Amino acid sequence: MNIKTIIAATLMAATITTAEAQNAAPIQKSTMSFKSDLMTPEALWAMGRIGSVSLSPCGHYAVYSVSYYSVEQNKSRSMLYLLNMDNKTSELLTTNDKSEAAGTFIQDENGNVRIAYLSGGQIWSMSLDGKDRVQLTHDKDGVGDFLFSPDCKKVILVKEVGQHTAIAENDADLPKATGMVINDLMYKHWDHYVMTAPHPFVAEVTANGINEGKDILEGEPYESPMEPFGGVEQLAWSPDGKYITYTCRKKTGRDYAVSTDSDIFYYSVESNKTETNICKGDGYEDPSYDYTTSLERQMANNGRSVRFAGYDDNPAFSPDGRYIAFRSMERDGYESDRTRLVLFDREVGKFIFVSEQLDAANPVKQSGVEDYVWAPDSKTLYFTAVWHGKTNIYMTNLNGQVKQLTDDQADYGISAITPDGKALLCKRHSMANPDEIYLLSLNQKNIAKAYKAKKFSSAFAEGLTSIDQLTCENELFYDNLAWGEVKERWVKTTDDQDMLCWVIYPPHFDPAKKYPTLLFCEGGPQSPVSQFWSYRWNMQIMAANGYIIIAPNRRGLPGFGMEWLEEISGDYTGQCMKDYLSAIDDISKESYVDTDRLGAVGASFGGFSVYWLAGNHDKRFKAFIAHDGIYNTQQQYVETEELWFPNWDMGSAPWIKNAQGQQQKVFTTSPHLYVDKWDTPILCIHGQKDFRIEYTQAESAFTAAKMNGVDAQLLLFPDENHWVLKPQNGILWQRTFFRWLDKYLKK
Repeated sequence: MNIKTIIAATLMAATITTAEAQNAAPIQKSTMSFKSDLMTPEALWAMGRIGSVSLSPCGHYAVYSVSYYSVEQNKSRSMLYLLNMDNKTSELLTTNDKSEAAGTFIQDENGNVRIAYLSGGQIWSMSLDGKDRVQLTHDKDGVGDFLFSPDCKKVILVKEVGQHTAIAENDADLPKATGMVINDLMYKHWDHYVMTAPHPFVAEVTANGINEGKDILEGEPYESPMEPFGGVEQLAWSPDGKYITYTCRKKTGRDYAVSTDSDIFYYSVESNKTETNICKGDGYEDPSYDYTTSLERQMANNGRSVRFAGYDDNPAFSPDGRYIAFRSMERDGYESDRTRLVLFDREVGKFIFVSEQLDAANPVKQSGVEDYVWAPDSKTLYFTAVWHGKTNIYMTNLNGQVKQLTDDQADYGISAITPDGKALLCKRHSMANPDEIYLLSLNQKNIAKAYKAKKFSSAFAEGLTSIDQLTCENELFYDNLAWGEVKERWVKTTDDQDMLCWVIYPPHFDPAKKYPTLLFCEGGPQSPVSQFWSYRWNMQIMAANGYIIIAPNRRGLPGFGMEWLEEISGDYTGQCMKDYLSAIDDISKESYVDTDRLGAVGASFGGFSVYWLAGNHDKRFKAFIAHDGIYNTQQQYVETEELWFPNWDMGSAPWIKNAQGQQQKVFTTSPHLYVDKWDTPILCIHGQKDFRIEYTQAESAFTAAKMNGVDAQLLLFPDENHWVLKPQNGILWQRTFFRWLDKYLKK
């Protein structure tokens, strides 16, 4: 759970006055009526969005959050529900007008099980029936996230502290000055200027509440959890409560900007100090960097014995305390490296890699670990990984023998394991349904037989699991809307490879008719086109508007082996672009596709793809939409904040040339160099708080199109980042999106 997201939600809710609450409709579960059975932007934003899920120690209850959005108030509200695992019924706990989130079970000093949660930037607790509410913290700066120790006598509080390594503090006698004196890189990150950093504080829990705690990183200018997306999953308590492991990238400024090298640190609660870096040990010194080129072949990744040069995060102690599991990327400067699941054996000081392959019989089948949990026996771990466009659940023992447990056209996330180890509490979504909560029962006898027989194929084995749906948060929409069918389609690429594409058909699809069709271009550039559900890039609402969508898992996406994944690095306009065209050309062979009404849409790298295709599509498309895309790669290099990204993917700075005086290919094939060939209407969308890809990219593309006589439109959001988070902006996004497509593809 992201700290800034929680702070924003809780503080925003705290600003709603009682008078406003009385005069406005409460933000709650939708009871809307439907004029037709086709999804609309308003219906999409009326859906409840399930967030965090926590399981009680006895395993009979779960507490989960649901966020609801009011388009009229342009606000969101998070509410907590108690789920009875035995009878599959949910009870609303939140009854006031404040947001409540991050619910988890704790035990008070009398041994009573209660629910701790965040509201208004403070930690509260309540009884299981939602009554007897007590405020536990009174922190002047607010709490963004928390994690109780196993005995609930201590708690980690995540709080923002001042950080001025890049932006200097202004003079005390100029309190209204808005200028910023900037001395180093990483002065901006994602969507904010960096003047604070999240730090974990260890606090005492008493009958009188929770004190302000001690800063684990006191005096250190670093962040933990790591921004912009890290939460308490990057922190962990030992079972005895004597140690904490935390994730941290102990770098600032230019070093931080070019490196992904984070580590897992071991902190003693009793001595109040960090005892060691688990990944690299004591006495480690960072290598020297050539800051203007990729780290791929530098000393950071070669010529050293360091096994954990890249991202290391999300530690978790085994229930018996012997092992510390964590996720690890091997290479520095590469955010899309394969994420391995690693165990550190505290008894012997050795590491065990337990997820090297999803299929022990086929080393090509490599995929990164997403989330994971320990089994109560400390001998088994369950994790999720993407393979062939689906994120399923796997298990591994301490020997690294991996077994696939689900084989579903969906994306799973593991929330918890039951105390008896017999079931996993999960969230599941697909391109046809938003998140709901499920219970995956584990047939331990059949699993044991499979291990004994050493059948470790990645094919789903019948009888290992069964699954039950526990919530139906959006039943109103499932029952009243028609949903488009999602089909798997394999396409031959120009280099004779097989590429998986998802095809989404309009509701009430009639193969005798002809439909306008959209090519969906994925971002990342190395994010999977799995069975994702998005409230912006939503396949169902595109289908409901009468479009067929083809979404290819083009070169550069995970879940198809490392060779497929890495073919995009340094070559943004090579095979991956050919793959896009192979996908749209293949679906265009179908009689129901109107080849005179094709469009291409995408965000981030997908936006880059659209800008590039605009000058290289050979008259295929009649409309383009690019959101937060890179238009000028040379300018992007010096505009973005995390410079390890362009260094690895682009190869070097644009002013670095090879022996023949040439720039990297990504600069010589930048979309802005093909504007003279633009001949198709284009909509450019961008958030002005997007520091990953600056809004000037969209402004430049829009101006270039207009100056060349190409019909163009620019949608700017002054208050949005790389995403669109506010309800009315989201509605405006959807309406503008379909007005543009309908104008050119429904004539």
